[in-house]
Amino acid sequence: MTQLDGKSMNIINDNIEKLKEIFPEVFSEGKIDFDKLQSELGNFTDPKDERYNFTWNGKSEAKKIALTPSTGTLRPAKAESKNWDTTQNLYIEGDNLEVLKLLQKSYHKKVKMIYIDPPYNTGKDFVYKDNFRNNIKNYMQITGQVDSEGNRLSTNSETNGRYHSDWLNMMYPRLKLARNLLKDDGVIFISIDDNEVANLRKLCDEIFGEDNFLGDLIWKKKSGGGNDSASIVVEHEFILIFGKSNNSTLNSIPMGDEIIDRYKNSDAKGAYSLDNLHKTAITGYDYSINAPDGSIIDKVYNTKLKQHTKPNWRCPKTTFEKWLQDGLIEFKHDDDKGWIVLTKLYLQENPTQKAPSILLDYGRSRSGKDELTTLFESNYFDYPKSTKLINHVITIGANKDDIILDFFSGSATTAHAVMKLNSEDSGNRKFICVQL
Repeated sequence: MTQLDGKSMNIINDNIEKLKEIFPEVFSEGKIDFDKLQSELGNFTDPKDERYNFTWNGKSEAKKIALTPSTGTLRPAKAESKNWDTTQNLYIEGDNLEVLKLLQKSYHKKVKMIYIDPPYNTGKDFVYKDNFRNNIKNYMQITGQVDSEGNRLSTNSETNGRYHSDWLNMMYPRLKLARNLLKDDGVIFISIDDNEVANLRKLCDEIFGEDNFLGDLIWKKKSGGGNDSASIVVEHEFILIFGKSNNSTLNSIPMGDEIIDRYKNSDAKGAYSLDNLHKTAITGYDYSINAPDGSIIDKVYNTKLKQHTKPNWRCPKTTFEKWLQDGLIEFKHDDDKGWIVLTKLYLQENPTQKAPSILLDYGRSRSGKDELTTLFESNYFDYPKSTKLINHVITIGANKDDIILDFFSGSATTAHAVMKLNSEDSGNRKFICVQL
């Protein structure tokens, strides 16, 4: 297992070294000549004062916090650990900003997937005030975040004039540091609700890049009821997905029963579905085809126009002839519509599908509570996520030998889900979880 020596990587120096590799000519006596850098970038610079920009009060300080090296140290707690010498999992107790800095050196570009369930900024959430000149316990007492017994006192009330800014200042440096830990093809999943989903999307657009937005999952967390909104019953939460780079992709999932039901036909090669070679919604290829009875198919029934028209085949004739030779074409005759040309799609050749954006059957808010109650005969957390939901997220975001990071660990559902998946498919996934 990688030894954690407690020395935080200097991110500023690392970024400067990268810039030297790309633009060595813009450095003079160890300093950056920004006029030269601007000329090297050419048309990619924008001299105008007015431009699209996402900003808030405290953003510059949040950036500075992300770049400031840590003075903390990670200490092993072997007596409290399970299989310390052999496990490759880490559960770290500490403020996640401090821990993310300390992980930079040992896990830089090694994490395949991050899942976090941060505070949603409902007006009752605890929001971190980042300062590490004092130890965490004393600091939190001094700033009024906890009492002498460790009970939380500070919340981000809506009466606070910087309600959204405080939340963004908390999230920005953590996401900035988290991105450095991701592999080049890594992905991050972030659970959120309506309170900050718009700001989170813009924040991630800036940190990860708009082009690396991979999707937005909508999780059905409950079925009706509740007074959580004055206007409508809120039954969902969001999970935003961003990649580290354009190499980041999501895994496909096995086809669901509702799709498998479409593969009703079968032959010696197995079950298959049929799809019309003629597409009414596009302008395609209009060559003629020989029917089984020797006639020529040069017109097909257009269901949109309710009449026979020239065909819009969805492949060139050479492709059709190959499919025909390979037994992937099927003809059917209808007394009114005439000949219908169909293509075969075998289930065994297409056993997976892209993950759907709407998650209807992946546990509910109540599911996580029920799981913990079953384990501990009581529920010690307010809003624990269901392992079924996190299992699904890990399945599409990581592979069997990857590292998964969760730095808002809470009820440790991510750790639970990783171990559960490993037991089911003999995987070797490892987790790093962080919780104050």
